[in-house]
Amino acid sequence: MTIRVSVFSFVLLLFISIQASAHHSFAAQYDSNKPVTLTGLVTKVEWQNPHVYLYIDVADETGDYEQWALEMGAPAVLTRIQGWSRSTLQVGDEINIEGRLARDGSNLANARNVTLVSGETLGAGSSENTTP
Repeated sequence: MTIRVSVFSFVLLLFISIQASAHHSFAAQYDSNKPVTLTGLVTKVEWQNPHVYLYIDVADETGDYEQWALEMGAPAVLTRIQGWSRSTLQVGDEINIEGRLARDGSNLANARNVTLVSGETLGAGSSENTTP
């Protein structure tokens, strides 16, 4: 019986440690000192744990489009606390996003607020520990 409990405990701890290492901290990936405001057209929304990802096309200075990926909070946080539903955004919607840039310089940001074409602003469940 003791061996079963030990093996079960080991497997449980291994599973927990793998899950914890798969998640990242805000500071490891994003820079709080690099705010960004983007306006673009929604191309894709991925509702999955642990984060919702939003993809938009943003026009650059020459009129060409660059795709940006925006990390938001967990689906449960967005729907239960921030007022989102899976139908809040549709492909083709124009939105404005305030967030923080990725440290690696890629077209990735952690979204803090999303303003819809209607003018409504919704929190994005940012993992940054400051109040927007």
